[in-house]
Amino acid sequence: MKIISTAILLLITLLVVPLFSHFFGTALGPTELHVLKSLFILDAFVITYCFIIGEITNNNSQVDKLWSILPIVYTWLVADFGDYAPRLVLMSVLVTIWGIRLTINFGMKGAYHWRFWAGEEDYRWQVLRQKPEFKPRWKWTLFNLFFISGYQNLLILLFTLPSIVALQNNAVPCNIFDYSISFLMLFYIGYETVADMQQLRFQTKKREIIDAGQELSGDYKKGFLDKGLWAFSRHPNYYAEQAIWICFYLFSITASGQWFNWSIAGCLLLILLFQGSSTFSEEISKNKYPEYSAYQKKFPRFIPFRWL
Repeated sequence: MKIISTAILLLITLLVVPLFSHFFGTALGPTELHVLKSLFILDAFVITYCFIIGEITNNNSQVDKLWSILPIVYTWLVADFGDYAPRLVLMSVLVTIWGIRLTINFGMKGAYHWRFWAGEEDYRWQVLRQKPEFKPRWKWTLFNLFFISGYQNLLILLFTLPSIVALQNNAVPCNIFDYSISFLMLFYIGYETVADMQQLRFQTKKREIIDAGQELSGDYKKGFLDKGLWAFSRHPNYYAEQAIWICFYLFSITASGQWFNWSIAGCLLLILLFQGSSTFSEEISKNKYPEYSAYQKKFPRFIPFRWL
């Protein structure tokens, strides 16, 4: 029931936050509303695709495969409507760098296959399907429709929507704050890259030892990585991912001059999603690795400073 209640909370938040934050800031004009409508129509097609393919193949990582690709498409579509204004191009280029990096990392884990519906499925969906909450099968179907395919795809669109605020304020030129945000966003993309590579090397080596029939020892026997960036926080990649999209929201501030506007909904909802996702991942890790509880007590979840 905890999983279902969390999903319901996220769905309610998905509706409430955009409606509440809509009343802050300047109302969208005809161009922005047209772009927004076009993006939501495209997103509806993607939701339908992910749901149908997930149901047919029983592989629910269809959204995962598109997570790093769709933001590139969305931001460049907005840039096109904005006649490729400098700030919109800058935002789109940064998202493209983020997306290419994440797509390559995901591909290295076997997520993509020439049969586009196949590929490695996230192990968490496999664990979740076995939960009593999702018996009988129709409950999982509803979860797939409303959360896996629906909520996650809407979230992907939402955290790219600061680009709409930038489009709305297209006449405002780029300034030092835009370039500072760009540097910060690139820093976190690099931070996430290092964290992912450290984890990939660790898991690959552990798998090689197991496949060779050898006995695990040292850190590999412990089962999880607590070196490198993982010695500062338990989820440095999740921390960086959230920071990246908070930085992306900052572009809407430099464009509009408003610290709080409706496009903040995306990064806030992303933070909530990572809270739930990391909690579920850690429940699995605690059951697999006896020393993981001690690791939880010693290091913070996301931000690599205990006092924050």
